[in-house]
Amino acid sequence: MRGRPSRHARRRRARTRAGASRPAGGTEPTRMSRVPIADPDLGAAAVDRVSGVVQSGHLADGPEVRSFESAFADYCGTAHGVGTSNGTTALVAALHALGVGEDDCVVTPSFSFIASANAVRLAGATPVFADVDPATYTLDPASVRAVVEAREDIVGLLPVHLYGLPAPMAELGEIADDHDLFVVEDACQAHGAAIDGDRVGSLGDAACFSFYPTKNMTTGEGGMITTDRGEVAERAASYVNHGRSPDAGYDHARLGHNHRMTSLAAAIGLAQLERLPAFNEARRENAAWYDDRLAEFPVETPSVPEGYRHVYHQYTVACEDRDALAESLEEAGVGCGVYYPTPIHRQPAYEDVAAADVSLPATDRAADRVLSVPVHPGLSEADRRTVREALSTHYS
Repeated sequence: MRGRPSRHARRRRARTRAGASRPAGGTEPTRMSRVPIADPDLGAAAVDRVSGVVQSGHLADGPEVRSFESAFADYCGTAHGVGTSNGTTALVAALHALGVGEDDCVVTPSFSFIASANAVRLAGATPVFADVDPATYTLDPASVRAVVEAREDIVGLLPVHLYGLPAPMAELGEIADDHDLFVVEDACQAHGAAIDGDRVGSLGDAACFSFYPTKNMTTGEGGMITTDRGEVAERAASYVNHGRSPDAGYDHARLGHNHRMTSLAAAIGLAQLERLPAFNEARRENAAWYDDRLAEFPVETPSVPEGYRHVYHQYTVACEDRDALAESLEEAGVGCGVYYPTPIHRQPAYEDVAAADVSLPATDRAADRVLSVPVHPGLSEADRRTVREALSTHYS
């Protein structure tokens, strides 16, 4: 199943600190910050839903999961949703469902969290890296086309919607159509992002989301696959449930794993999904504030193509003195993060995977220059001013 169709087209507040000080990608800050890089907010409705699940006794893969799968698929505009244990297992399951295996190669960016490429390897295939656009940090279609046309073993594309900005899906879709490739969206950082009104999750053959605590919405841990392809959804659902056939009891049609989502996670997800539009609007408001007030400093603020809706999982600037600026921000009590300082193709785990002569200049430059500052919905006006004042002090 490698081919792809041509269609692309406040109540009592309960706040959790679990994972709040750990930025996406797992980097631990050096100290607690007055303005943290992330601040997960569950809310009272999630607590109430979890309590209901606990009282029901149905804690594992139950009705709450089916409800969340359906609701999230509806939100993305797809026919099917498959809940998983996290974003990485969602990626692996989606690739398996599309028939990826040994001797296959999948094009993906090196400028991403390592899970993007790891999922390809865990599915039995090999990641092949293409460069990113230096302005958006998402896959550069020209680089992708060059890679695809130079090889005969590419079966699919795995673009990453990095920092909350969609990858150029129309251009990538054209490449996929020209070469009979599938497209799996890594949307783990982009819940609610869109291109011309169409939400990510509906722009490829399948898409994968993460619900880690620092993401735009959370289930504590968890993931989701969205797709319009019924056979892909069925295979993915089977794969994450020990290869069982739907409603077949202990009949196992294929090899699989236990990567199911729990009912506890789904209960949180249902409550978080209701709040996701407000969360995203708050992130976009914070980003617009930064856009207006950081322009006087020698930093590059995020670039958003026309028609694209950025949901700012991270607000990422680029500058020549990145490490010095990060130190100044931390000294001022502002949490910040570098996502990602070492491209995947330069990671020790990829010494025997990435070609020794791979040239990804935009990727290497981005890794040396990017820095993310707090943009989460919990920011106050005073918090935003603290961030700006820290930059002003640094550059004065």
